[in-house]
Amino acid sequence: MRPPPATATGYLYVFAAALLWSLIGPFSRTVLEAGVGPLEIAFWRAVMAGAAFAVHALLAREARLRPWPAGGVDLAALAAFALVGVTLFYAALALAIDAGGISLAFVLLYTAPAFVALLAWPLLGEPLTRVKLALVALALAGVVLVARGGGGGVAIGAAALGWGLAAGASYASYYLFGKWVLRHHAPVTVFAWVLPLGALGLWPLVRFAPDKPAEVWAWLVALSLVSTYLAYLVYYTGLRRTEASRAVLVATVEPVAAAALAAGLFGERLGGWGWAGAALVVAAAAGAALVRPEARTSTAEGSVARGRRALGAARDRRHG
Repeated sequence: MRPPPATATGYLYVFAAALLWSLIGPFSRTVLEAGVGPLEIAFWRAVMAGAAFAVHALLAREARLRPWPAGGVDLAALAAFALVGVTLFYAALALAIDAGGISLAFVLLYTAPAFVALLAWPLLGEPLTRVKLALVALALAGVVLVARGGGGGVAIGAAALGWGLAAGASYASYYLFGKWVLRHHAPVTVFAWVLPLGALGLWPLVRFAPDKPAEVWAWLVALSLVSTYLAYLVYYTGLRRTEASRAVLVATVEPVAAAALAAGLFGERLGGWGWAGAALVVAAAAGAALVRPEARTSTAEGSVARGRRALGAARDRRHG
């Protein structure tokens, strides 16, 4: 049998990563039901996955940060990514699962592309086109319908909606900042630094549950190593073999798989309005993945490019 083409293999990796991420909900809810708080879950997830990435980076000799193109190692930028992409994101997702259930949390998580469209305008100078505004409106309509949905085992309330949207907004940092930082460093290097830094941000907020039994530690290890360390590795392996926009499109299977697992394992059922809203949110996320990226550079990158063009023109004049 002939092996599948490289692109097909890449999509399979991304699909597998989405399924691994969908397990975050069942792992987290199982630990929550054992009496461990959502912030402690987020803390141990960052600590254990960060340790795995640190060991991986050391063995692969990729632990050292390379200088940025502008010079120096910008630890402040990595710390900012850790604060938003780990401290806030991991905490918000765990709190959303605790407040409203797995299905609701993962539907709201996929409002991230709408936040990307809105935030990329002031932060990266990307135009806010009519298509992007339409996708944002579609995602917002989905959130409104989800808020009306209810259903068995799903608690629609201010805390659930607020933390779910906070998870979506902080997840957007992986597109806005992560896309940029991963151009300069290997994923293993980035996560070996940002996960421990994110855990430090969570540490002062955690009330640790005493005397956790062995099975609780086993679920925390599974959450950290299977649905975080392994999921990131598989995803970025697939991303090297596929177009990024198409990879994001394949990854939208995550909320569908999470809802199916929540229904099968915990009896969660979104109501009719909830399913309609979920469909709109996932459709908006898929549409965002299909939007053709504009030919643009960020403000900082544009300045560098203009400087290089000016130097090139001066050199041409000297040798002309």
